[in-house]
Amino acid sequence: MLVLLPPSEGKAAGGSGAPLDPAGLSLPGLREARATVLDELVSLCGGDEEKAREVLGLSEGLRGEVAKNAGLRTAPARPAGEIYTGVLYDALGLATLNAAARRRAERSLLVFSGLWGALGIADRIPSYRCSMGVKLPGLGALGAYWRGPMAQVMPAAAGDGLVLDLRSSAYTAAWKPKGEVAERTATVRVLHARMVDGVEKRSVVSHFNKATKGRLVRDLLTTGAEPADPAELVTALRDLGHVVEAEAPAKPGRPWQLDIVVTEVH
Repeated sequence: MLVLLPPSEGKAAGGSGAPLDPAGLSLPGLREARATVLDELVSLCGGDEEKAREVLGLSEGLRGEVAKNAGLRTAPARPAGEIYTGVLYDALGLATLNAAARRRAERSLLVFSGLWGALGIADRIPSYRCSMGVKLPGLGALGAYWRGPMAQVMPAAAGDGLVLDLRSSAYTAAWKPKGEVAERTATVRVLHARMVDGVEKRSVVSHFNKATKGRLVRDLLTTGAEPADPAELVTALRDLGHVVEAEAPAKPGRPWQLDIVVTEVH
């Protein structure tokens, strides 16, 4: 099973570890593309601060992120699973997984990134600020930039098992499963069901969407569930107590869409 996650906008500080070693990152086929994006980002942030802030879409209060990006090559690095924070990662709780679940997480979780393309949670990186929606002056939109490199490495990374795609729309732009890989891919939507005047109403949630996805992944990791395809995933999630609505795609070469229905949002 391969689980595709979005990163978080907010990130923990890099701590006091050794700096980035690009050769030590997962998916070595992305090394050249990563170096190109890193060069562009460091160059941008080492120049005109106002231009960099505009390109990165940073508010005045986040001005310090520009200087942080300028020093990425020498900044201390730590595992990506410790760098990424926020609602999904809080609910996932990587730091509190037992040893077996942690090994499964390191084997199966892949975090998509505007700067790095995609990373394993054990990959050591510095704290940075660069979303997939950014358009770097020398490269253009990062979502489009990453499509070529990701198309080269992701089919092999997906292997022959289930792909659970929990990315947000900005990050799906970098790689979309195709063909037989798509057929064993499941995407997830979280719906909040509530009664209004005796009628059930459903709505897509945002903040709680992330929390539910984090809990879902944690459940799979801690129980050791290893569904081989989307149909087995539906069964596994129902066995774990989740309310899941799904059906096989009408056409070949399409992913499954799973609706996780929740009645309480937290």
